[in-house]
Amino acid sequence: MKPGRTGISRLYHAALYSFAGLRFAYRFESAFRQELWLALLLTPVGLLVGDNAAERGLLVGTLLIVLITELLNTALEAAVDRVGDEFHALAGSAKDAASAAVFVSLLLTVLVWGLIIWEKVVH
Repeated sequence: MKPGRTGISRLYHAALYSFAGLRFAYRFESAFRQELWLALLLTPVGLLVGDNAAERGLLVGTLLIVLITELLNTALEAAVDRVGDEFHALAGSAKDAASAAVFVSLLLTVLVWGLIIWEKVVH
């Protein structure tokens, strides 16, 4: 392992790199911007709709899963694009799989929100 920062300095710089990644995704990925704003709008709703900590955690947690998945998708796309502009089947498949992960996280969010809201409407 190469020597590097330790302790508080490492945590501080790690946080700076994380915020740089968030800024990059927000600036260059419209899907991330849309999902972030949706998460910011729905988080208070989830906290109000949830009857207990588990429900609130599921409602807000699924929104965070979408953001996490979109960030990973963005990272993979940037890495693949860095390698080259020419088409390669594996590069396309990697991007498609990352996009599918975002789609599945969105399906999970709709399922969880739908089930919890359905439970409240029915009972």
